[in-house]
Order: sequence, then structure tokens, then C-alpha cells
Amino acid sequence: MKSGGKYNRKDFIKTIFLGSLMLPFLQYCSKKGKSLLLKITGTNHILGHKLWAKDFPKPSEEIYTKYLIVGGGISGLSACRFFSQNNENDYLLLEMENHLGGNSSNGQNKFSKFPLGAHYLPLPNKENTEIIEFLRECGIYQGDDEDGEPILDEYQMSFPQQERLFYKNSWQNDIVPQKRISKETQDEFIRFFKRMDEFREKKDSKGNYFFAIPVEDSSLEEPDFIQLEKMTFKSFLSKESFKSEELLWLLDYSCRDDYGLGVDYVSAWAGIHYFAGRKNNWSKKYKDQVFTWPEGNARLAKHFSKYIKGKSLTEHLVFDVVPDENNVEVLCYDNVQKKTKKIIAEKVLFATPQFVNQRIFGSRRAENFNYVPWLLTTITLKNEFGGDEELAWDNVIYGSDGLGYIYDQHQSLAQVLGEKVITYYRSFSTSDCKKARKKLYALKESELKTLVLEDLKKAHPLIEDFIVEIQFHKIGHAMIAPVPNQIFGFETENVRMPVENKIFFAHSDLSGISIFEEAFYQGLRAAKKML
Repeated sequence: MKSGGKYNRKDFIKTIFLGSLMLPFLQYCSKKGKSLLLKITGTNHILGHKLWAKDFPKPSEEIYTKYLIVGGGISGLSACRFFSQNNENDYLLLEMENHLGGNSSNGQNKFSKFPLGAHYLPLPNKENTEIIEFLRECGIYQGDDEDGEPILDEYQMSFPQQERLFYKNSWQNDIVPQKRISKETQDEFIRFFKRMDEFREKKDSKGNYFFAIPVEDSSLEEPDFIQLEKMTFKSFLSKESFKSEELLWLLDYSCRDDYGLGVDYVSAWAGIHYFAGRKNNWSKKYKDQVFTWPEGNARLAKHFSKYIKGKSLTEHLVFDVVPDENNVEVLCYDNVQKKTKKIIAEKVLFATPQFVNQRIFGSRRAENFNYVPWLLTTITLKNEFGGDEELAWDNVIYGSDGLGYIYDQHQSLAQVLGEKVITYYRSFSTSDCKKARKKLYALKESELKTLVLEDLKKAHPLIEDFIVEIQFHKIGHAMIAPVPNQIFGFETENVRMPVENKIFFAHSDLSGISIFEEAFYQGLRAAKKML
């Protein structure tokens, strides 16, 4: 959710032999804030849990539409965009939350916007022409120069300093550990990235990549690659004799960052895909940068707004679906007006996760779908925080249970004179996501504060002196975890199938990897099938 496969062998070799890094110059105030505002937000799981009981009133209103889209995340929005661009305007989108965007949502205080989920998009592969065209629509991609190099809006790309790592009691540029690592560890890093380069370029006899974005385009021609999806990444690393502490930390961090779960739990195929799926082949100049904004990927979600103007209903929970000979009848609960509506459509697209679909349909089981809970914590700090130290866009702490924090105003063009705003990310990497989810929901403000600050104090021991406000954001089902047999397993393939060519499904959990591109393509391809 927070990052996305940015590290490669070239970057590491370029930086690993640099000399000692300067210790940061830190200045702290000695007086603690007089007051501290704590706030908890989250997804509307209370409304969602009404699906268990289905105790809703009888329908009191009917709505007719040709196409109904259920779910206002990126998949649903992408489908709406496709309908509109293909001269099909008779569609309606329903969303349970009071806003659209799903994990590409944001909050805002008087100092800054901040992400409430995914917060950046890596440069796409040159093969991802639909994404590239979307970036053109957004004004991010502005055509090519005379050498064929894409012209990109640099104000929407990560500014320096992009990332840093708190390692051995000081900050270093880049998040690949470098300071005083052994020759054996250096060699292991180089060997690992060389191995990932091989996987990145590997194609089958038809010219298809074995590790592609979207995942659906990945080749399954060689049995050895299928086996990678049946073992854990940790098993693969052990088999390949990768064992240095620093390398294993980086790989575990990377998997937790993109998938929610670490190397002990995700499949070897998914772990390799993190490094090999992105080809870095669209731009030579910008290939190591990413697109990012203070509000994160909510900026991208807002670009879909012209396609759903007057065509969306929020706080509407779908709880029953009945296909007949000609149409599909959908019952939904309007949580604002407290009434049930019947929507009659020719075809319906469920751009909703499978744990929701199984409650609606009953027969569509999703026991093998593991959804990782996440905690996002946005902290407003006095301007003096850090002293003369420059905060990077991405700030990571070696050995941390969390995933570091983003400096939300890093991308702001205005000079930051007031309070600073950071967002801390933490996934709960465990074999029992359901148990972790219950624990997260049960945590109170004081417990959450302790959980977060104990982690941040490893790098900022006096951070509590500067805190003005903390907002905790709980996401119980933040993302699908690509555990073994998740991506290409039989059960996943089964729930992808349309019902009677009237009910279709599109969500990033059907890809097994929860990134913007997968959600975008899921909606796009399902909408094509519906037309």
C-alpha cells in the first residue's frame, strides 16, 4: 500500500560503496505540548456487517439502468470511464462508503492533505498503454520528445530527497542498508538483484513476460514458474542461499509494504513479482521516480470524477441479487434515507472484494482470500520537529514493525511554515489475519498511541514533545495477501467467472496483488466483456 518495487541492482551498486554518511543534526524543543488531540477513523465496517443479518426493510423505490456497477474503488471507477469513453452512458455506480476511491482516498486538516491508503504510482511499463493513456488524460504524461522519451509533469513526481533509512543509529539516503555491511552481505545483495534482473526479462516462447503487470498477462508456460506460486518467498530465498540479515530485512519490508504480509507468508511468485513485474522500460530519465501527491492516490481517483458525475450513489449497501431471464434485480439499502431500493439492470459489475461478495451471493466462497488489516496514523507535528534535518518523502526505520512514514507536505510547492504532517503506515503481518483484524478494531486511542510512538521513537526519541494531533485510521480488510496458491489457485479462478453473462466481477483481490494498476485493469477488462 505504501510502496511498490522500486529497488534494483543498479541503484544498489551505485550507492553501496559510498563513504560514511553524515549524522543528522537534530534539534528538539524541551517543552511538551499542552494538549493532544486523538481521533480514530476507518472504513464503515459497521454498515458492512449488516450483510450478516440482512435485516432490511422492503423496497420502496425502483431504479432502472442498463449497467450497474457496485463498488466505487478504482476498479469500479475504471469501468465507468470505459463505458463513457465508448458512448455508453446508461450506467449507475453504488458505493457503501460516503466517498469514492476505496483505498485511494484521503483526509485533510488545515495544514495539509494526507493519504488514507495508497499514496503513489510507479512509472508504468511501456506495455501498459491503457495506464499511459490515463496518465495523458490526467495531464501527467504530456507526449514524447524527439528521442521518444516521455515528457512528464515533474511537479507530480517525487522530489528529492525521495527516501531514507534509519540504520545503525543514523539516517542514510536510500533504503537499501549500506553502512558498515560486510563484504559477504554486499555480494549477496548484488547476487539477489542480478537474479531479479533475470526474472524481470524472462519471456516465454510467445514473447510474454513471466512476471507481468497486470498479473493476468503473466505467462504460465513453464511448470517451474507455477511452482513458485506454491511455495513461500522465504522457502525460495532459503533454497537460493540468501541469508544475510540486511537482505532478508529489505525483502520482508518490501513484501509487507506492498502486500501486507512478509516473506514468511507471501508466495515466492509474488515476492519475485515485486522486483520483476516492473520493467523500468518506459522512461530512461525518470525510471527510478514515482508519481505522488500530498493526498496520495486520491488525486488519481478524482480524475475519474467526470465519468461518474450524476451517476453515483454513496452510502448504498447492496445485500441481494436475483438474475431473471432478461435482467438482474439488485436490492440495496440507502443508509442516509434508511430505506431499501430495487435497481433493475441488464448487467451488473461487482467491483467489490470477495469477502463482501460471499455475503451477497452465499455460494461464492472466499475462505482462501486473506485480507491484511492496516493502521494508518497521521501525525501533526510542531514546525520545529527535526530542526535543520530534511525529512524525506519516504522515511523508513530498519528493524521496525511498522513501515515508516511519509512526509505529506514533501510534494507541496508552497513553503511549509506551519506544522508538519506525516503519515505512518503499519500492516499486521501474521498467519491469522482475522485475529489481527479483531485486535486492531479493539485497540483504543491510548493503545494505538503507544503502539505507534514506541516504533517512531526508535528514530525520533523525543517526537512526543512535538505532537499536536494524531489521527488513527483503521482498515480491517485493506488488501488481499498473495499467499501460496492465491494468484493462480482454482478457487480464485472460480470466483472470477461471470454468472449467466449478466453478473461480472472485477477487483484487485482477483489479481492477488492490490496495486493501482491491477484495480484499473480489472475494471477496464470487465467493462469490455459487458459491452
